Amino acid sequence: MNERIRTILRENARLPINVDTLSDDANLYDAGLSSHASVNVMLALEDEFEVEFPARFLNRASFSSIANIQHALSELVGDSSLIGND
Repeated sequence: MNERIRTILRENARLPINVDTLSDDANLYDAGLSSHASVNVMLALEDEFEVEFPARFLNRASFSSIANIQHALSELVGDSSLIGND
């Protein structure tokens, strides 16, 4: 899951730095993620993982780090064993 998230970030986040240099807990907004780009990331994640983010996840914190994205996705797909796995 982690690599799939990083690929989506590479393709949609428009970060000024290499996603591969970021730790899972690094703040993506501090790394340059804009609110507009976060929407693009969310839509790409929904397509990739065939989920829809409910209203409770539509906040800055849910997309502020790779770890937070992983936790949200694992809850949405109903499999906590996906956290930290590709």
